[in-house]
Amino acid sequence: MRFVIQRVTRSQVTINGEVRGRIGKGFMVLIGVGGDDTVETADKMIRKMINLRLFEDENGKTNLGLKDVNGELLLISQFTLYADCKKGNRPSFVNAGAPDMAKAMYEYIIKKCKEEIAVVEQGEFGADMKVELLNDGPFTIVLDSREL
Repeated sequence: MRFVIQRVTRSQVTINGEVRGRIGKGFMVLIGVGGDDTVETADKMIRKMINLRLFEDENGKTNLGLKDVNGELLLISQFTLYADCKKGNRPSFVNAGAPDMAKAMYEYIIKKCKEEIAVVEQGEFGADMKVELLNDGPFTIVLDSREL
């Protein structure tokens, strides 16, 4: 599983011209599900993401987590995080999770995040989405479950 976490001052996702999710200060997270990911993998990734201290304290140090700043989440499914570009110029996505499994995992992640964070917005699995954000920093972290 891969999460690309961007600390934002605002972010939104639009589908077919309609804003479907909008947040203020928090994380816009691109979520890629791999073929061998499990609920246990998701739980580990969610815990790590929510507890990352990426917000500045009164001394300008990144010591505060999402909950400390009442941060919000915008969660976007992104199978292209599993692009394999080793051969040729056309990416292969064979390592991405099968659509039914990946969708179930994405929905599980949303559900679990809503248990921890007051504002959790989302995109739509498999939709053509337009994602806008104002990256704060910029501050971007890549979490890969193979490295946790």
